[in-house]
Parts: sequence; C-alpha cells; structure tokens
Amino acid sequence: MPQNKSSRTGAPGVETIYAPQYLSTTLGMFILVFLVAFEAMAVTTVMPLVSEVLDGKRLFALSFAAPMASGMLGMVAAGEITDRWGPKIPLFASVAVFLAGLLVCGTAGSMEILISGRILQGIGGGAITVAIYVLIARAYPGSLHAKIFALFATAWVLPALIGPWLAGLIATFIGWRWVFLGVMGLVALAFCAIIPALDRLPRESHSELGPVSWKRLLLAGLAGAAVIAMNLLGNSGGAWSLPALLAALLLALLTIRPLLPKGTFSVRRGLPATMSTRTLVAGAFFGVEVYLPYLLREDYQLSPDRAGLVLTASALSWSVGSWLQGKLGDKLSNSHSITLGALASTVAISTALLTAVYHPPVAVLICGWAVGGFGMGMIYPRQNVNMLKLSAEHEQGFNSSAMTLADSLGTAGATALGGVIFATAAAGWGFISVFSFCLALALVLIIVSPRTKPAARPAA
Repeated sequence: MPQNKSSRTGAPGVETIYAPQYLSTTLGMFILVFLVAFEAMAVTTVMPLVSEVLDGKRLFALSFAAPMASGMLGMVAAGEITDRWGPKIPLFASVAVFLAGLLVCGTAGSMEILISGRILQGIGGGAITVAIYVLIARAYPGSLHAKIFALFATAWVLPALIGPWLAGLIATFIGWRWVFLGVMGLVALAFCAIIPALDRLPRESHSELGPVSWKRLLLAGLAGAAVIAMNLLGNSGGAWSLPALLAALLLALLTIRPLLPKGTFSVRRGLPATMSTRTLVAGAFFGVEVYLPYLLREDYQLSPDRAGLVLTASALSWSVGSWLQGKLGDKLSNSHSITLGALASTVAISTALLTAVYHPPVAVLICGWAVGGFGMGMIYPRQNVNMLKLSAEHEQGFNSSAMTLADSLGTAGATALGGVIFATAAAGWGFISVFSFCLALALVLIIVSPRTKPAARPAA
C-alpha cells in the first residue's frame, strides 16, 4: 500500500506535539477544532429559542440537516484542492466561509437567512476538518499522528461537557446572537496561529491530477440532498416514510460511492475497510446515543440534567480512551486499536439494549455507555491515523474527505433509519427495535475491523 511522506517532515526523534516547532500549530488547530465543535453543540442548545424568536419552527429540523448536507460539499471541495495545491488555500478559504456563516447567523432577521448562514457554516466546517487532516500529514512526523488525533478528540469532548451550559448562559445573559458572533474573533486568532506552519510547507502542484472534478462536487451536492431527505423523513413518522427513506438512502449510497476509495462497500482490506469501519461505528454508536436521554426520561422519569449524566460519562471516557491510544503509539497497532474499540462499543450497545428490556439500575447503563465512550476514543483517532498511513501524498485530501463523508453517512443513515424504526415499532418496542438494529451494525463492525490491516506484501 502507498505510504505518505509525512515521516520526512519535522525534526527526527521529536516525541511531543508540544515541541517548539509544533506548539503554535498544535494549539491553533486544537482551538479551531474546539470552536467548530462548540458551535455544533451550542446551536443544539439555543436553536429552540432562535426558531421561536425568528418564527421559524417549521424550519427547525432543516436548521440541523442543512449544515450536515452542505458539509459534504465542503469536504469534497477541500479534498480536491488539497490534493492539487496543498492545505494552505482550502484552510484560508474554509475559515473565511465559516466566519461568514457565523456572521450571517448572528445577524439573521429571519429563519431563512439563518439557515443560509448554517449552510455556510457547514461548508466551512467540513472543509476545515479535511484541510487540517492534510496539514497534520504534511507538518507532523507519522510517529506523532496518534497523539495529535488524541488531542483533537479532547477538542470534541470538551464542548460536549461545557458547550450546552455555556451556550445557555450566553443566550440568557447576553443574547443568542452572541453564540455565533462571540466566537468569530477566537476563530480568527486560532487560524493565525496555524499560518506559520502553512507558510513553511513547500508549494505543491500536482498537474497530473487534472482540474478540480466538478462531477465529484455535483455528487457531493446530491449526497447532501439525500442526507437532508433522510433526516427529514426519519423524523416524520408514518407508514410511507420507510420506503421513502430507503429510496433516499439508496441515492446517498449511489452518490457517495464514487467519493470513497474503491472497495469501501465491499470492505476490501486496508484503506477501504478503514472507511467502512468509520461508517459502521458512527451509525451504531450515535444511532443509540441520541435515544438514551429519551429512554431515561420515559422509563426512569429522570430530569434532563440527570439523564445527561450518561452522555457526560461517555464523553469523559472517550477522552481517556483517546489519550491511552495516543500514549501507546506504535505499541498498539492501528488494526488492534480499531478492533478493541469495536468490542467496547458493542458492549455499550448491548448494555443499552438490556436496559431497554430489563430496566436495571441507571448506574448499569451509565457504566456500560462509558465503556462505549472509551471504545470510541480508541477507534476514532486510529482510523484517522490508519487512513493517513495508507494514503499516498497526492491522495491525502481525497481520503481525508472520504473519511469524513463515511462518518456523516453512518451517523445520518443510522439516526434516520432509527427514527423510522422507532416510530413504526409496536408499543413498548421502540427502544428495543432501534438498539437491536444498532447492535447488528456493531457486530458487523467487529467482523470487519481486522480487515483494516493491509494485506502483507508478497516476498520478493
């Protein structure tokens, strides 16, 4: 399999991402990822208030589906550009688009305008993720990749812990508009810390790749439209929604397939299987997690703050798992880390299913879901590390884009299907049906996770 050239970058023997030559880049990327994640969490908190103030309750679901869909376009565009000219241009452009989205949302006078800002946020946020993945490949030696992705996991976990609370305070005492406007300066400052690393990168021009593929951009747009349809259908209910949802899912699969490495759907060993595991684990884990607060409220009559403890426990253990895999480094292979994460996620989903059936003490679910969070911390960073390891330099943008698309496909597909399954299940069987579906995905994940290890090369 092709190997990237990042091992030639950086000083030999450096074992920390906080070395002087990396410090500003590390902190800048961490803050940038943190702010993108914070926005995602904060908007969830304030959107009910925003839709009420702007008289846009009918567009509430679209305010979340739109940036998820437009993010696919941003991911593919960033992948196309980074493979041809490196990560500098797409990072400048994506941060500018993200800032424009924040400005539009923060000054919106109607729900329609706010959704247009959310679309810009989605494009910018999706492109930022892809460009940062490629920057990591170019600016850090391969031995530090597990550590930098572990730090990024923390950048996503912290907003899950403080984002809703902080957004609530901002909306209550300053105003909901500052949930968008208040982070603009911080985004700009974080990006400024990354600019020196971008300036140090050699100029690139892979003319052999040809011009940017408009076909891929069109396919990304169609895939985004399919994701919007899946999201809306998954929350609509009704007997007709399942066949319509399956049609939208088929459209999403057909349009995304050319945007993924060949062999992803057939789980070919190595890079394609790595993409497959991202779709499966995202669908299995998040397909269950969105229902856990609902389960605890319906079956245990817990208040929202107490029901949220299960998500807090998972977020904390996710950070621990991510730290551990980064600490182990090459002592634990990427394939073994992915398999361990798959096993832990399956334990967590099984615990959720048993909770829905037998209603044990809540502590059982909290502990079980914490195991799942630990597993996600083990699996997510190593999927990214494995992807970069198995990517040639001129493919890093395409494959980084594919990884984020695989993630979006798994999350959107499983939550949408789960919504229809829940709505159409017999009385008392909603949670059991959804969790059983996600458990099936997790079991498939266990089976295919060893295939993330590339086939051995034949002896010369």
